[in-house]
Amino acid sequence: MEFRYKIILGIAGLLVCNAFGKSMLPDRGDGFLTFHLDNDLFAKTDQNYTNGARLTWISGDRNRKDFNDFQRILTSGTGDQNSLGFFKFISGYEDQSKLEYNYGFSLTQLMFTPEDLEAEVAPAGERPYAGWSSLGFSVHAKDEGALNSVELSFGVVGPAAEAEATQDFVHDLRNIDKFNGWDSQVPHEVTVNLFLTQKRKIRLGSETSSGFSIDGFTEYGLALGNFRTNGHLGALVRVGWNLPADFSDPRLSERAYSHQLFRREDESASKWSLYLLGGVRGTAVAHDITLDGSLFDDFDTGVKSESFVGETYWGFGLRFGIHEVSYSHTFRSKEFEEQSGGQQFGSIAYRLSL
Repeated sequence: MEFRYKIILGIAGLLVCNAFGKSMLPDRGDGFLTFHLDNDLFAKTDQNYTNGARLTWISGDRNRKDFNDFQRILTSGTGDQNSLGFFKFISGYEDQSKLEYNYGFSLTQLMFTPEDLEAEVAPAGERPYAGWSSLGFSVHAKDEGALNSVELSFGVVGPAAEAEATQDFVHDLRNIDKFNGWDSQVPHEVTVNLFLTQKRKIRLGSETSSGFSIDGFTEYGLALGNFRTNGHLGALVRVGWNLPADFSDPRLSERAYSHQLFRREDESASKWSLYLLGGVRGTAVAHDITLDGSLFDDFDTGVKSESFVGETYWGFGLRFGIHEVSYSHTFRSKEFEEQSGGQQFGSIAYRLSL
């Protein structure tokens, strides 16, 4: 069973690779390589959303004419001149003629466990065991005021996601007791998800990369698919010295990338940055496979997802040359009705400019 689902996911990946053609492989030009890690051990717990890891690569600025047919299809959701009318209406661009494009790839793994690590089946009212791994392909379009991103993700839940193997490996390294109930996890299902995100710059002063300054962005997004279907609204603000124009999303999400989101008039002013960050997000949830179970299987998770999840986060970042690292701490409300309370977890992001 597990092998069959791995074969299905592999074939799906090969089909998309073929659709992307030569541009599937990261070129030797500029770009960003980013690693995100979420873990609730930063909050001294080991339960619910317990770990997440995501590796992304995104190209430097490109022209749309450099994209192949598959990538051009994805750009129809970015709001550019070739997009569908609705997306043009909400694009947020100040000048369509100044659009620049990027494309990217991602590998993501998320894992979820109950509070009781000894139980072979998640106890009533606790989060069911679940793991999700995915391969994502994205395009991004931006001008000086807005950034729109589209990611198409192919993934799998269940044993083929290898969440148990990852957790056991980490727990062996740290000499931590292992969870006993992975045999009862949410069963196999191949997932296909589309993620749409828009970020608009918040103008809080002169755009400079030297000295003390403040910047930020608002964001909203939509997820459609059998992994998650939801919509979110949020905002982030940075305060510090020599704020970098290149910026990594401080927390892991299914759409987290690094972008040159903030334009500067004096990009070469300083090679270092130090800043604080803070943000909020609210998410309206229609479906979450890790809580509501499969759309094609009658597996009973024993819990029901909350219709709305709110969160706040704070953190700090440091950049020196081509390296940037940040830490953020998230306070999230209940994700399912039976949950005893909210959850905290920490997030580390490391970005390398290529």
